[in-house]
Amino acid sequence: MKTLRRLLTSYVSRRIGMSLVTMVLVSITVFLGVRAMPGDTAQALAGEQTSPEVLAAIRSEYGLDDNIAVQYWRYVSNAATGDFGTSARTGLPVLDSITQALPITLELAALSLLMAVVVGIGAGVMAAVRRGKPEEWLANGIALLGMSVPAFWLGIVLVLVFAIAMPVFAASGFVPFSADPLENLRRLVLPAVVLGSGLAAVVMRQTRAAMIDAMSSDYVRTARAKGLAPAAVIGRHGLRNSLVTVITVLGLQLGHLISGAVVTEQVFVLPGFGKLTIDAVFTRDYAMVQGVVLFTSAAYILINLLVDFLYSVVDPRIRLGGSR
Repeated sequence: MKTLRRLLTSYVSRRIGMSLVTMVLVSITVFLGVRAMPGDTAQALAGEQTSPEVLAAIRSEYGLDDNIAVQYWRYVSNAATGDFGTSARTGLPVLDSITQALPITLELAALSLLMAVVVGIGAGVMAAVRRGKPEEWLANGIALLGMSVPAFWLGIVLVLVFAIAMPVFAASGFVPFSADPLENLRRLVLPAVVLGSGLAAVVMRQTRAAMIDAMSSDYVRTARAKGLAPAAVIGRHGLRNSLVTVITVLGLQLGHLISGAVVTEQVFVLPGFGKLTIDAVFTRDYAMVQGVVLFTSAAYILINLLVDFLYSVVDPRIRLGGSR
C-alpha cells in the first residue's frame, strides 16, 4: 500500500511539475510574441493622441522603456495577483473582460462536449457491433461529413434552415441560463451542434476502432462463453476497455473546442471568449491579446493534466508504468 501511495504521489508530482514548466514557457512565448507584433505598443495605447510627449508619458507609465526581462518579470508578478493589465479598447481590466466572456464559452463548450460524447460514443459502439450492416455505413457517412464540412459553412446552413426557414432556434445572441433556461438552450443548441460536430465524428471513429479491437479480444470471447448478456459484454468488457482511447481523443480535442469557439461565436454573434479574442486582435489590444492567449494556454494545459489523472483512474497500469 505504501509503495502504491508513493508511486501515485510521484506520478502526480511529476505531472504537476511538467505542467508548471510548460506554463512558464508559454508565458514567455506569449509575452515575446505580443512584443513582436507590428506596430508601437505605446501608439496603440495612445490612440489618436500621437504627440511625442504623450507617447513618452505612456512609455514611462507602462514601463515600456525598461529592458524586456524587467517588463516580463513585472508582467508575471502582476499576473500572479490577477492583474493582467487594462484593455486599451474598453478601458476595463483585462481579467474583468475575460471573466465576463469565459462563462459563455465554457457553457457552449460543455454543451458541445456532451453532444459529442453521447453521439460519438453511441454511434461508434453501434458501428462496431453492427459491422457490415447499414447502421455502420450510416455512422461512417455521418462521421465523414462531420470531419469534412467547415464549421463556418455548417453554421450558416443551420441558421438558414432552423432559425430562418423554420424558426425553431435563435440565429444569434445570448441569454443567461439564470434569466431564462429555455431561451438559453434555444440560442446555444445550433452553436453547440456546429462546435461539437467535428469532435463527435472523431470520437465516433476512435470508439469504433477501439471497440472492434476489444470485441475481438480473448476476454470478450471468454465473457460470451460464460453466457453473459450481449449488453453486459458490450458495456462491461468492450466499451470499458475502449475508454482509454476515447479519453485520449477527448483530451487532445478539448483544446480545439476553445479555438473552434472563435469561428462559432462569430457566426452566432455570441459575446464569448472567442469573440473577445477576435476583437482584441483586430483592435491591437495588446494587453487583452496577452490575457486571452495566456488563459487559453492555461486551460489547455489544465485539461491535459486532468486527462492524465483520469487515465490513472480508468487504467491503473498507466499510472504504475509511468511512475517507474
